[in-house]
Amino acid sequence: MDAEGFPFTLISDPDRTVGRAYDAERAEGEPYYEYGLPRRISYLISPEGTVAKAYDLEGQDLAQHAAEIIADITALKQG
Repeated sequence: MDAEGFPFTLISDPDRTVGRAYDAERAEGEPYYEYGLPRRISYLISPEGTVAKAYDLEGQDLAQHAAEIIADITALKQG
């Protein structure tokens, strides 16, 4: 656990390597590109450590997104 009490690791990506690898880097012409902000994307990681599903949150309702992830986790657990 870190100083903030998060039970997970936070990363910094100043050179945008991770953002590029996970297709979160905005392309020129996209909103907020000029500020260097990544797209808001969630990833569901399988127990094997692979990306099971990616969710682009642009314009999405976050409560609906949470419900979708919970349903997808349930389905992933059931195989």
